[in-house]
Amino acid sequence: MKNLILVLNVGSSSIKFGAYACQADHASPSILFQGSLSEIGNDSHFLVTEVSGRLNANKKVQVADHETAFTYLLTWLQSADTAITPTTIGHRIVHGGLDYQVPALIDHDLLKRLHELCHLAPLHQKNSLSCVERFRRQWPDIPQVACFDTAFHASMAKQEQLFALPQELTSEGVRRYGFHGLSYEHIANILPCHLGDVAEKKVVVAHLGQGASMCAMRERHSVATSMSFTPLDGLPMATRCGSIDPSVILYLMREKMMDEAAISDLLNNRSGLLGISGISGDIRTLLSSEAPAAAEAMDFFVHKVSRELGSLVACLGGLDALVFTGGIGQNSHDIRARICDRAAWLGIQLDEVANANQRKCISKIDGGASVWILPTDEEFVIAQHAAKLLYDTP
Repeated sequence: MKNLILVLNVGSSSIKFGAYACQADHASPSILFQGSLSEIGNDSHFLVTEVSGRLNANKKVQVADHETAFTYLLTWLQSADTAITPTTIGHRIVHGGLDYQVPALIDHDLLKRLHELCHLAPLHQKNSLSCVERFRRQWPDIPQVACFDTAFHASMAKQEQLFALPQELTSEGVRRYGFHGLSYEHIANILPCHLGDVAEKKVVVAHLGQGASMCAMRERHSVATSMSFTPLDGLPMATRCGSIDPSVILYLMREKMMDEAAISDLLNNRSGLLGISGISGDIRTLLSSEAPAAAEAMDFFVHKVSRELGSLVACLGGLDALVFTGGIGQNSHDIRARICDRAAWLGIQLDEVANANQRKCISKIDGGASVWILPTDEEFVIAQHAAKLLYDTP
């Protein structure tokens, strides 16, 4: 018997999805098709690629919001050409709080608790849970599985998880969690295939995309990461500010009379690369622009990544490998080159030809720490967890 796992990865302005077959012999899930519905609320783009090449789609669509996007996707899944009825649905849930560090079946109580965490990930959590509810209305008897983006970082030492705040706040859950965990988990799983024994040593993974973070790993476990209480912290991102002095928030409240909603909108939607450049949060647009503000935004981004790299190397006590992943990390040879140039003090020697051609290993053989480009696959990790939870696969 073949089980069909539908994976839904809901972002702030996109939905990535995939369908995976899982045989009754407990084999690992195999992908049938994957796709995305991007730029929700603007000129949305619907893209599907099937392994067999039968169900390909690449078109502009009108999708005003996430609810409309869920309806569009459901309609497509049930169309005559597709006719998908899953046996299981797996979801990426950004925040699991203190209580949820392993994948879990979604029931009423879990859904209620996860709604209480929406304020910790306002760009993602509510939309993800709305997706769960929309697909539950469509298929009420199909089990759904939550996979938490915070779970991978549960291995961090206590000093990495704490803020210097009173204990009562810490016990309430005001602490560093870390995010992009499903991405880091995938990279950790495939490291031995590419790095061999080095996979177990001191590795920093840079997940650079519209959302950006970095993670220090030892023995393929999280030691430290750049994001913390919410996905707003750490590196500057497309529209998110990254790390900021808390007194800036007090200043905005006191001097600008901004309330919580206005400050949240500023820090989440109007800051980052968009805020610095005044042009765009998309690195492709900034790299192609001749505007001085675009160059300033890119220089700032590279500087912050380089600074964070130094911090994570300090946590590890050295560096054996640097891995780039995410949309920017995998596709921008220019950004990779700038970061590696700034990291020459670590013994990194970039192979410019390998970098330009996006080979997996982009460092010189006789260099110090090796440098890699490894694609991430959050959807496959979710499919694996759903299969293991429901079908007891390895």
